[in-house]
Amino acid sequence: MRFTSLVVELIRARPRLVFWIVVLFQAALWLLVPLVFYRSPPGDLATALAFGREYRVGTDLGPPLAFWLADIAYRLAGNHVFGVYVLSQVCFIAAFRALYELGRAIVGGQQAVLAVLLTMTVTAFGLPGLTFGPLVLACPLWALLLLHAWRIIGQGRRNAWFALSIEAGLLLLTTPAAIGLLLLLVAFALATARGRRTLTSLDPLFALLVIVVLALPYLIWLVRADVFAMPQWPALADLSPRLLRWGELLGYLLVSMAGIALLVVLNSGVVYRKPEDAPAIFRPPVHPLARKFIYVFAVAPALAGSLVAALFGIGHVVGGAPIALLMSGLAVVTLSGDLIHLRRQQVLRTAWLAAVVAPALAVIATIVIQPWFASTEVPTSIPASAMGHFFGENFQRRTNRPLQAVAGDPQLAALVALGASRPHLLLDATPGRTPWISQEKFNALGGVVIWHASDTAGTPPADIAKRFPGIVPEIPRTFDRLVTGRQPSLRIGWGIVRPKAP
Repeated sequence: MRFTSLVVELIRARPRLVFWIVVLFQAALWLLVPLVFYRSPPGDLATALAFGREYRVGTDLGPPLAFWLADIAYRLAGNHVFGVYVLSQVCFIAAFRALYELGRAIVGGQQAVLAVLLTMTVTAFGLPGLTFGPLVLACPLWALLLLHAWRIIGQGRRNAWFALSIEAGLLLLTTPAAIGLLLLLVAFALATARGRRTLTSLDPLFALLVIVVLALPYLIWLVRADVFAMPQWPALADLSPRLLRWGELLGYLLVSMAGIALLVVLNSGVVYRKPEDAPAIFRPPVHPLARKFIYVFAVAPALAGSLVAALFGIGHVVGGAPIALLMSGLAVVTLSGDLIHLRRQQVLRTAWLAAVVAPALAVIATIVIQPWFASTEVPTSIPASAMGHFFGENFQRRTNRPLQAVAGDPQLAALVALGASRPHLLLDATPGRTPWISQEKFNALGGVVIWHASDTAGTPPADIAKRFPGIVPEIPRTFDRLVTGRQPSLRIGWGIVRPKAP
């Protein structure tokens, strides 16, 4: 007797409902983890918020849109970084929704849900999403671009040009990789007969005009900042290690897809040879052009992004792993045929849930267990809020003015800059990166200089003492981490630069 689980029946009858259940489940999971276990933002998120607070058209971090949105979300949440975590999950929900709509247009709603379920197991859509920035914001924009590009090329819907132009302009304001991604779309259009026909109308010209208008402020900043420069090609002697680095990046992308590989293997007849009348998920025949579209954009961003990153010494896949792997689930579903049999449904459900939840459990285990067995610090255990309030209150109590600027150790200064008064961040070792405040302006406004204290006297490091020659160190302040473990207390040295009289 055939047994069909409720999940399979829901996929067949209500695919959109299944989509919202699983996507909101993953979003709630990655909102709960930082809210409970993080005492400071992960990665460079604190620095990104400090840059976004200034609302500059451009910085050395790249186009400004992601940093502006991060600051807006932070303020809307009452100056709490939880608002930025929500923004990250909204981005991934939007990306999955665009992927679902694209899959529904090509393989039907039922298999589109399967594509989303597979894509959710990719680890690039978990922990990295908490560090909101250009790589996270670019993901939904790229997904929407692919959706509307298919509606234009594959379905001949001219009304999608306007949405595509808006998304392309916003992508240019988000990541430097936007030009390469847009060139991939143009190359695909030129390589297909339908695509060439769509480019012969006036619609692309109007779309180009909208894109230029949206990206014009950033383009003007690029020209004025004189940052137009071709990257330096590696020497012949460096090609071999760079190609090895390419292999490492591709290996990282493949490891990120381990959840998809596990589910495919568990559902294959190789693992489960016992005859079974398994339920099937049906789809209409897929047009050859749609197959090409899916395969090209499942492979090209990963290959090109990893190759460019390896050649020019970039630490991550250009465009980001979420963009590189966005179409992976849909590509696997397309390869699987018009009928996808779901064998061993309980095993598949358990494996999918484990693939989605395991990264979150790994993060929690790292935060709770690592301090007891390793001497390395967990960055998210540093109490950013307590630090910001302590230094802000001390400065205001001594000068009768709110804290206007903070400098010193870049990581600690960025965390203090998240305090209630949102002071300016001065990267005094590299002042060109923070042009909104100079050393002279810092001395005029006054501020707090902080560093990791190496002794009980709070003696500043030699480089900080050289840049702030008149600073008088205060008694170091000790802060408690979320989990102390075997690590020594977090001792922060600090000193106040008093504001000059007007």
